[in-house]
Amino acid sequence: MDPVFKALADPTRRALLDELFARDGQTLAALTAQHDMTRIAVAKHLKILEEAGLVVARRRGREKLHFLNAVPIRLVHDRWVGKYTEQWAAGLVGLKRELEEEMERVFEIYIRTTPERLWEAITDPEIRTKYHFGLAVESDWSPGSDYRQSHPDGGRPIIEGVNLVVEPPHRLVQSMRALWGPDAEAAGTTRVTWEIEPVGDSCRLTVVHDQLPADVPPEIYGGWPMVLSGLKTWLETGEPLTTPGSLMYTPTNDDA
Repeated sequence: MDPVFKALADPTRRALLDELFARDGQTLAALTAQHDMTRIAVAKHLKILEEAGLVVARRRGREKLHFLNAVPIRLVHDRWVGKYTEQWAAGLVGLKRELEEEMERVFEIYIRTTPERLWEAITDPEIRTKYHFGLAVESDWSPGSDYRQSHPDGGRPIIEGVNLVVEPPHRLVQSMRALWGPDAEAAGTTRVTWEIEPVGDSCRLTVVHDQLPADVPPEIYGGWPMVLSGLKTWLETGEPLTTPGSLMYTPTNDDA
């Protein structure tokens, strides 16, 4: 966590994060225009934020866009804040954007595991319950097949969709419909992309949740930081995440 604290110690870098919080997916030119600084200076600050995992850069055509990554902040909370609090709103960075176009949210985390083990944790029904709010996942994982997530004790699905791209153990693209309430259902169909890249003895997992309507409820995408933190914790320790928000939904048994 040292790079995260180092990155957050500088007021300019905190201001850059605030700007991405307000409007995600900005270019270097757009961010520079909001500061009395050169492009080179702003680029150096963004590089430090990227190295800390607080910002993820993705190319779209000829542009390089910068996205706020909430996962390191979620991990800081779990380590330094969560154990002292009794309640936690699952959407740490659940933001409601007032834009005229679809949104996308990008989340990135490093996990000490293999691509195969990470893929298994994403697709195995029992393992999925350990970190995804107690929801199992059911599918045959073939391209074009359906999947659904529900609680093991039965009942209607909480999430359902179609596996659009299935490339184990590196890439999974899914449509997603949230069914847990009227507001969630009104958001319609969105898309989630899981990208797994080996890095040394670890993996970089990037989750892109896009095709989000401008008025989407923050609950649709706000839980990803907790889900990915729980996934990292379970794979690296064999234990479920024990923050109050996670324990509200996760089964009490933690058999691996």
